[in-house]
Amino acid sequence: MGGLHKGHEALIKTAKNYSQRNSTSLLVSIFVNPLQFGENEDFEKYPRDLDSDITKAQEAGANAVWAPSIDDVFPEGEDFNFKIQAPLSLKKYLCGSFRKKHFDGVATVVFRLLTMVKPQQIFLGEKDWQQLIIIRKLVNDFHLPIQVKAIPTIRDDDNLACSSRNIYLSPEERSKAISLPKILKEASVQFNQTLSLNLQTIKNDLEKNELVVEYIEVVNLKSLTPINPTQNQISLLAAAVHCGETRLIDHTFLMKRKPIVAIDGPAGAGKSTVTKIFAKKLGLIYLDTGAMYRAVTWLIQEENINLMDEEAILIALNNLNLDINLSDKGDQEVILNDQNITNEIRSPKVTSEVSKVSAIGHVREKLTKQQKEIGLRGGIVAEGRDIGTKVFPNADLKIFLTASAKERAKRRAYDFQKQGFDVPNLLELEKEIKERDRLDSSRKIAPLLKAKDAKELITDGMDIQAVIESMIDMFQEEIPEEVWPTKSL
Repeated sequence: MGGLHKGHEALIKTAKNYSQRNSTSLLVSIFVNPLQFGENEDFEKYPRDLDSDITKAQEAGANAVWAPSIDDVFPEGEDFNFKIQAPLSLKKYLCGSFRKKHFDGVATVVFRLLTMVKPQQIFLGEKDWQQLIIIRKLVNDFHLPIQVKAIPTIRDDDNLACSSRNIYLSPEERSKAISLPKILKEASVQFNQTLSLNLQTIKNDLEKNELVVEYIEVVNLKSLTPINPTQNQISLLAAAVHCGETRLIDHTFLMKRKPIVAIDGPAGAGKSTVTKIFAKKLGLIYLDTGAMYRAVTWLIQEENINLMDEEAILIALNNLNLDINLSDKGDQEVILNDQNITNEIRSPKVTSEVSKVSAIGHVREKLTKQQKEIGLRGGIVAEGRDIGTKVFPNADLKIFLTASAKERAKRRAYDFQKQGFDVPNLLELEKEIKERDRLDSSRKIAPLLKAKDAKELITDGMDIQAVIESMIDMFQEEIPEEVWPTKSL
């Protein structure tokens, strides 16, 4: 809406990086939307300096700036054009409860701008979280072929969230306004440590700094409905206040634990390869559950234990000392009973038997218990074949990563060749993969299933970078970037 500041500049720079990688152009639209201003609001005096905005946009990397007139957006006037109503459930609370037609105006104009420009991607800030959720819903419900990407709230040096309206604040008012982010942050830190929150105390603290509280609420991240934060893994604590005549909004996030990502899928879908990179980019710990089952398989083979010998398997499991860690180079190492078997567990011999071993009840019970213990504090990306359904059913994001049997056979052959093993015939590999899929999906214990709330990602024809970017997009829809581990390291 104009009045560009460093928050907008960060948004443009982020979008520029994407446009350069995808060889597209970056367009910045500037339009002060009359439909999202209510009675007695500041439409007439809202900051407008188009020349300055164009300069800032170009310096940040925009290829073009589009500043349509009201007539361009609403030919013959707004009363002669269709208007959109935002879902009542998404505008019932927070700002929507005080600005009755605001989000209808936002949805109407954003829809018109998107259908006029037809972009591939749209970049928004997380600062106005309610607006971000509504626009995501708009794009999804109208099946617009557009990716919605967001960046975290950008703040000034005094930690006040950047806003075009901050210029209204006098120096004295600004010194009071900065108590808003400070108090919200303190409440978030306290909750993350103690799982306790008192909204009345927060309200009192804000009022002590001469801020007039319009609302302070804890809501579900997606539905935006009030919740008890102890019942959700992550919640939004949001507030709107008036400092003098200036209305300010801000928020923070309440987390019971760090995020957990569960990645399931059939053998040979490339889970291990992309999960390692994905976890590293997000600052999460990579938990390779498949390597754990391969390690047990290797042990059973080394000790010549018959898979039907339940007693011998129990003894081996009771004496099991299994550890997965990172080497000095950042590579995963699998240590079993003080022996590094990282390479051995990738042999064709282990590969051919791991599905049978992982179907043994005692094996799954032992390793599932260990995996759940690792995940108590969160902050992990776990991959396997029952992670989202059995091990971490409450994961913040579940991805079902898959590919055709033909594609997986090619990848398996390449892996064998790279590791120095003999490469089987591709048709034979494809046949083995299909048979393993059948065994994995039909076994009685922990069968390969796609969790009902998992997002499927079919990777045929995608390179590793494209798969990882898709996974990061999925993660961002579930976890605000502001609380990504990489942001707090």
